[in-house]
Amino acid sequence: MFALSFDTATEINLLGISAAEASKGLSVWSILVFPALFTAGMSLVDTSDGVLMVGAYGWAFMNPLRKLYNLTITAISVVVAFSVGAIEALGLVVGELGLSGSVWASIDFVTGNFTTLGYLVVGVFRG
Repeated sequence: MFALSFDTATEINLLGISAAEASKGLSVWSILVFPALFTAGMSLVDTSDGVLMVGAYGWAFMNPLRKLYNLTITAISVVVAFSVGAIEALGLVVGELGLSGSVWASIDFVTGNFTTLGYLVVGVFRG
C-alpha cells in the first residue's frame, strides 16, 4: 500500500509540475523530461529491489531456518505497509471531517511526521 500511495502521489506531483510549467510557456519537449526522469528513477528502484529480493530468497533456500527468517521479515513488511496505509487513510478522514480529540490529534501528529515514522521503521528493520 505504501508503494502504491507513494507512486500515485509522485505521479500527481509530476502532473502538477508539468501543468504549472506548461502554463508558464515551457515547451512540450521540455515538460516531457519530468516523466522520463520519473520512469528512470522508478526503473532503478524496482530493479534494485528485484535484485536484492532474488539474493534474499536464494539465501533462504540454503537453510530451512532461513526460510522462517524471510517469512518473518515479509510478515513484518506487510504489517508496516498496512499500518502506513491505515494511518494515511485515517489522516485523510481527520483532515476532511475535521475530527477532534486525543486519538484524532495523535493520528494527525503521526501523519504530519511521516519522515520520523520512516526513520523508526528503518531503525526497527536494521536493529
